[in-house]
This record gives sequence, structure tokens and C-alpha cells, in this order.
Amino acid sequence: MRIAVIGSNGQLGSDLVREFRENADEVSALTHADLEVGDLKSVRTALLRLDPEVVVNTAALHDVEICEREPEKAFTANAFGPRNVAVVAREVDAVLMHVSTDYVFDGNRSTPYDETDLPRPLNCYGNTKLAGEHFVRCTSEKHFVLRTSGLFGKTPCRGKRSPNFVELMLKLAHERGEVRVVKDEVVSPTSTAELARQIVALSRSQCYGLYHATAEGSCSWYEFAHEIFELTGTRVVLKMASANEFPAKVPRPRYSVLENRALKLAGLNTFRPWQHGLRDYLGASRLCATEARL
Repeated sequence: MRIAVIGSNGQLGSDLVREFRENADEVSALTHADLEVGDLKSVRTALLRLDPEVVVNTAALHDVEICEREPEKAFTANAFGPRNVAVVAREVDAVLMHVSTDYVFDGNRSTPYDETDLPRPLNCYGNTKLAGEHFVRCTSEKHFVLRTSGLFGKTPCRGKRSPNFVELMLKLAHERGEVRVVKDEVVSPTSTAELARQIVALSRSQCYGLYHATAEGSCSWYEFAHEIFELTGTRVVLKMASANEFPAKVPRPRYSVLENRALKLAGLNTFRPWQHGLRDYLGASRLCATEARL
């Protein structure tokens, strides 16, 4: 198939390009230099030239604090951007696969959210991403909207100013010897490599709609850090941080666990427990580090 990946140099986009190509698809890797999602003319020019059968949109403004300070910029990227992509995807009769977030929920519960639960974002980022979902679902009949959570991958996230959580923990352990991590925030850490495989599998179907797409199981950030250090044999003093030790400038959901209910009902869920994705990621990272030294 002819695939266009928007945001192809990002954390998820780079794995998507690799995964689609490994499945013998013809992939056009689009970056900010190729199109500006907030500009309908730019999107139309790029996609009409390529005439893709599937468009995967991973482009977004992810920095929660910037979104809160600059809501117009956030809505342009996260709401109007997906709307523009959906308009053009409909014009070229392409399937649109749009990546959303767990931040559409408020996190005020202790059981996983499924696709039937009512979203209630706590911040501007979550509101703009939810608006983007609505634009996609109302504009393009052939769409997949995928909400995910706690992503980590080999390519740094271009929209954030720090390494992913795994690399940050290993960096802090090396530099300080002691790491403090909160235990009152719960997520489903999800490998971008596994999410990419799920997206490719879903693209082969016509089961359009809204999906939650995260690794199976959940953990606190503290438990995630503990598993990282265990698997890497890192010698570090890991301590629980108090609830108010790292006050957030922007409210965020404390419980971000999503249930892949729709994927399972369709018989399309490919995700494994989150620990498996972490082991694969760490194994690949060590291999890359070894090759770099040779």
C-alpha cells in the first residue's frame, strides 16, 4: 500500500516508517519541512502529490506547558491540524489513522478507561487533542483514532525538551546515584515499536473507529523506574517521592490506564504486557550502544 506518515521523524513516526517498510509498503516519510498541518493548502499540496491509500498523522504539539501558555498555537497543531489532514484524506479517498492521547481523561478513577467512557480533559493539551479527535471522526468516514499512553521509543520526542522516561532514569542514576520518583501516578508504559506494529495491523482492516492502543497492564512511575533498573542491573538508590515533591505547573491525570476494549472485540489487539516492550527496547538500545563502540 501507499502510506504517508506525517511526523515521520518523531518518536512514533520513525518506528512507523520502519514498520510499514518492513511490511513491503511504499512509504512517504513527511516532516515539518514537507507540510504544515495547520495550513490546509500545505496539507493538500503534499497529499495530492502523493495520492496515498493510508495517511497516518502523528504530528502534534506535545509540550503540555507550551499548550497551556499558547492555546491558539495548541489548537492550530492539535485540532485544526487533524481537521486539515482529514479534509484532504477524504478528498483523495485515503484511510486516516490519527494518534491521540490518554490526556483526554481526567484520571479521577482507579479502573481502566475504555472507548465508551466520557472524556474530560484537565488541560489545554487534552482539550485540543480531544477537539482533533472530533474533527477527524466528523470529517473522514474511513478513520482510525488511536489513544495511547506513556510512550517511549528510540527516537527522541521532538515536541518535548527531555529524553523519554527510560533514558531519563538511566541518566539520573548515572549522574546522581539516587533517584526519587512518584508512586501516585499510574500509566501503561507503551513502546513505540509495539504501537507501530499495532497500527500496521489495524491498517490492514476496515474496522474503522475509535480505539485505545496501549501495552497491557499498568504501573506507577516508581514501579516503572524499578523495572528499568532491575532489567539493566543499574546500581542506584530508588526512593519514592512525596505527592507534592514535584508540583506540576499544569494539571495532569493521575490515572492514565486505557483498556484496549475495541481492539480485543475486533480480534485485532497485538499488545503484550508493558514489561515485554521495555525488555525489547532495552535490548535494542544496548545493541546500538555496542555497535557504536565497535
